[in-house]
Formats: sequence, C-alpha cells, structure tokens
Amino acid sequence: MPTAPAVSVIMPVLNEERHLRDSVRHILEQEYDGEMEVVIALGPSTDRTDEIAAELVREDPRVHTVPNPTGRTPAALNAAIKASRHPIVVRVDGHGMLSANYIATAVRLLEETGAQNVGGIMHAEGENDWEHAVAAAMTSRIGVGNAAFHTGGQAGPAETVYLGVFRREALEQQGGYNEEFIRAQDWELNFRIREAGGLIWFSPELKVQYRPRPSVKALAKQYKDYGRWRHVVARYHQGSINLRYLAPPAAVCVITAGIVVGAAVTPLGFVIPAGYLAAITAGSVPAGKGLPLKARLQIPVALATMHMSWGFGFLTSPRSLARKVIASRRPAVRTAA
Repeated sequence: MPTAPAVSVIMPVLNEERHLRDSVRHILEQEYDGEMEVVIALGPSTDRTDEIAAELVREDPRVHTVPNPTGRTPAALNAAIKASRHPIVVRVDGHGMLSANYIATAVRLLEETGAQNVGGIMHAEGENDWEHAVAAAMTSRIGVGNAAFHTGGQAGPAETVYLGVFRREALEQQGGYNEEFIRAQDWELNFRIREAGGLIWFSPELKVQYRPRPSVKALAKQYKDYGRWRHVVARYHQGSINLRYLAPPAAVCVITAGIVVGAAVTPLGFVIPAGYLAAITAGSVPAGKGLPLKARLQIPVALATMHMSWGFGFLTSPRSLARKVIASRRPAVRTAA
C-alpha cells in the first residue's frame, strides 16, 4: 500500500488566543497516516496568542512558528509556505476547526481529480447566542446567496474555495500569494492557477468549522473589508462580478434613497427600508430553526450588519487601491512543455 504523502499545515495567526489551541488540536488529531507538520505564522498580536503558540511548540515537535511582522494574511501565508517542506500544503486559519478526516479526504480528492487545489464548506458554528445568530446568517441563502462554500452544493470545478489544500508545486509555480491582496488573496491565487490551466475543486466532503466574529463591530469590519476587496477584484478581473455581489451595494443605495425620500419628501419613502427589515426578519425564521430564542432574535441584526457593511465597503472601495493592486499583477505561470 503506498505511503500517504507528507503534509504541511500553514496557519496565519493574529490575536487568536481564544481559538488557537483548539484549532491546532483539530489538526494534530487528524485521522491521517502520513507525516505532518504545522507552521504558524505569528503576526504582532496584542493578546496571548504568541504565548499559546510557544506552549504548542514545546508540547509537540510537529509544531513550528515563523514571524510575520506585517500582520497581513498573505504575507503570513507566504512566510509559512517558505518555512514548510512537504508536498501537500493545507491552509487553516487560527479560528478554523478541521473535521477529523479533512486532510485524508483532501489528499484523496487531489489524487482522484488531478486538481491543484481542493476545498470545501466554511461551516460557521457559534459558542454563544450572538455567534449562533451570525452562524445562521452565514449559512443561509438570505445571508450569503448561493455561495457553495457557505451553503453546500455539488462537487465540481470552482472559481475559488474556502482555505484550500494545495499541491506545493502549484504554489511555487505561481510564486505564492500576491501580498497586495489584504483580502481576497485566495481568489486571486486561484485565478492564476486556473489561468495557467490548473483545476480548483470544491467538495462538500470537506468541512471546516468556523468561529464567527464575536461582536457587531467586528462583524461589520469583516464584511466591510469583504465588500471593499470584492470591488478590487471586480476591477482587477472584469468578468468576475455577478448579481449576488451587486445585491448588497444595490440594497445600500436603495435603502439610503428611501430614508432620504422618507425624511425630506414623503413618508412613503420609508416603505423601502421597512420592506427590507420585514424581508430579513421573515428570512431569519427558517435560518434560526432549532436555536434559542435570544439567538433567533439577533439573526436580523447579523443579516443587516453583513449586507449593509458589505455593500458600504463595495461602494466606498477606492479606485486607487485597485490601481495599486493591478500594478502588482502577477501573470499566471504555466508549466514548461
């Protein structure tokens, strides 16, 4: 029986004291027969993250750390890739919990499909009422549309996937992540891999438990950044936008117009924001099935925060940021014939 390929797990980490130990435990306890290492790229955290990482290094020789003084995710990923050594590279975040057979399943799918990168479902799970509400919003169609890596779907080729399990040769061929992409770096790298003729594969067999942001403020910042960088991607690659991405900015514009008309012209303008609130309240009912009452009542707040913050970020994304990123464009590198 052939030996399972050795695997490097890379983790960009910043202020993850709450989840880092559990995240690493889910990696080290994987049902996988091959050799494994974990490389944690440490940003300039202001909590106990570095201390916890040092404890993990002392406790298990498979765990290593590298510095990431910028604190930026793509720089952390590149530093961890450079410090790692195995032919399969698994990306995991400091607040992600791998399912028990995640790595074994991903390695099998790489072999079966011939893909350069495989990934699956970002399965949001909360630990308190607010996080349960956010998790419900993040896994519902009214919250995120038809995004397969949030809501599930059929296995098959994809534009991008959540996190990813890569063949090292694909990462090295493309020169790693573009560090100008503070967000959306996964999409940009997967775009270059596809442009070079590689296959990105989504499978619902792969599941990562994801811990949502712990407050309205943190969720709003997360989704504002998502929208801001999605507009950068749209300017970087004009064929990448669709109606799902345009819905939040359109909603922000229409709701704002309704409020202005309602306040300055006629109360009928308030019908628009009232209609939106009614829609997300109704949509939160099936999304919150089985949750405690306090969690169900907060789902509309989570939905509105996600939609409005994403839309605001998209609308206010500066062209100068896109120009800077476009100037850093890396052409896809194809394997020499």
